[in-house]
Amino acid sequence: MVLTACVLASSMAFIDATALPVALPRLRADFGADLASVQWVLNGYMLALASLTLIGGALADVYGKARMLALGCVLFGLASASCALAPSPAWLIAARVVQGAAAAIVTPASLALIGATYPRAERNRAIGIWAAASALTTAGGPVLGGWLTETFGWPSVFWINPPIAVVTVGVLVVFAPKDGRIQRRFDVIGAAVLASTLGALAWALSQIGPAEAQVAADTPAQKGTVLATVAALGIVGLAVYAFWERRSKHPMTPPRLAENRAFLGLNVATLMIYGAVSIMFFLLPFDLVDRRGLPATDAGLAFLPFALGVGLLSGVFGGVADKIGARVMLVAGPAGAALAYVWMALGQEESLMLGVIGPMTLLGLSFAVLVAPLTASVLSSVDQMDEGLASGINNAASRIAQLAGVALAAGVASFESGYEVGLLLAAVISIGGAFTAAITPTLDLAKAGDRGGA
Repeated sequence: MVLTACVLASSMAFIDATALPVALPRLRADFGADLASVQWVLNGYMLALASLTLIGGALADVYGKARMLALGCVLFGLASASCALAPSPAWLIAARVVQGAAAAIVTPASLALIGATYPRAERNRAIGIWAAASALTTAGGPVLGGWLTETFGWPSVFWINPPIAVVTVGVLVVFAPKDGRIQRRFDVIGAAVLASTLGALAWALSQIGPAEAQVAADTPAQKGTVLATVAALGIVGLAVYAFWERRSKHPMTPPRLAENRAFLGLNVATLMIYGAVSIMFFLLPFDLVDRRGLPATDAGLAFLPFALGVGLLSGVFGGVADKIGARVMLVAGPAGAALAYVWMALGQEESLMLGVIGPMTLLGLSFAVLVAPLTASVLSSVDQMDEGLASGINNAASRIAQLAGVALAAGVASFESGYEVGLLLAAVISIGGAFTAAITPTLDLAKAGDRGGA
């Protein structure tokens, strides 16, 4: 029942992220809004999520995983209702920022609660079920969003969440184990510095690439200056945060995490793996629609093999990882993904089945092999008192990687052979993730039992 609550909680964020884009044209027409406002309906959510996820994980450690998960669900449900009732674009954007902040609590808290509930020897399978449900809800989001928008209007997309939030909180109240709160103060100053820093970096990354096409022809220099300034402030902010954490008596990211080679290696692998797949997710739709001439609906269906592969097989491979250990799967997953990117690049002139569906199927299989062992290894590499923070850091790493991957893909796409070059670059980065996983001293989950963190 606790796993069910965690799946339901995370599903709200995943459904919302994939169902809403389908509703944006109707939303824009109803409000008479411009494209910039519509873009911020998406970006406001993503920026809040990227900048606050690490803080959400730290809050789960300090104030209790089940408690913070329930609070995040309540906040997400209220923000969703506010979105549905929004009288103006500005109201909707503000409510979406609150939704993103709530999702930044829900996602790491749900994973940390799974880690606290299941013994290490069974954690891969539990996280595999969580990942499978997440993939299936992500795949079903566009279909559900389109049907709801056509039948009931765009606000109905947001009305999905409040009932799920109520059910999730009820299950947590009845079934969640008593929270084991960590006796340490929350680092408010460090949290503020980190949130503003990650927010600046995420904003700068989100403005590179596709956003450039929307800039007036006479303003690219000013645009570049603003981006460079914000990015520089973000880098300075990271230095300030590192300095503060060394001086704080209650650091949000304790030095023991920076000294944990397994934890650092797994997060570097996460950056590479999710950065690589983001390059592919940006480039492929343009090839499908612009070059192959597919309608948008058919182009979306081309991604189903990936989502279904992860959704149907993550639980299975999570169970396998419990038996044989995580290392081989942490290497095989990104290596298989790299092979899929190369296949896709070389198959650009082939049929849709051979050039897209085949490699997307391999990619789905590769991520099914990878996702549960990677997440479980991140949690198992730290002590239980840091599992919420570890989950938050890993989620933040994947979000930043996605933004960076899109920015890199947009730059590569400007070249004549940008599709092939981008996919080959994704393959190289993914191989880097496999190599990083191979040399990282990960915990052998098959033999760990209930031992403490590495």
